[in-house]
Amino acid sequence: MRARNRVAVSALRATLAALDNAEAVPLDEAAPRAAALEASPVGAGATEAPRRELSERETVDVVRAEAAERLEAAAHLTAPAHADRAERLRAEAAVLLRFLDGAEGNAQSA
Repeated sequence: MRARNRVAVSALRATLAALDNAEAVPLDEAAPRAAALEASPVGAGATEAPRRELSERETVDVVRAEAAERLEAAAHLTAPAHADRAERLRAEAAVLLRFLDGAEGNAQSA
């Protein structure tokens, strides 16, 4: 049971990071940058960048891409020495796909 939890935790942590990255707003290269410390913003949250809100479709696409990435990587690990790693990647993909199945089933019934 512990091994299954580790696989799920690993898959979910990586997917949450991918979702966090997808919410990042690209920096505007034309925006002026402060050259001196005195010109820097001050105060709590002054340096926080705005985040995008992903739609449900975009969220599903990110999770699906994470699962596909794991399945593709597992397919490339054909050497017997990598069998454990390939199996772990397939197990992580299965965890993510289960979440997708549940999310898409809930969306259809709503």
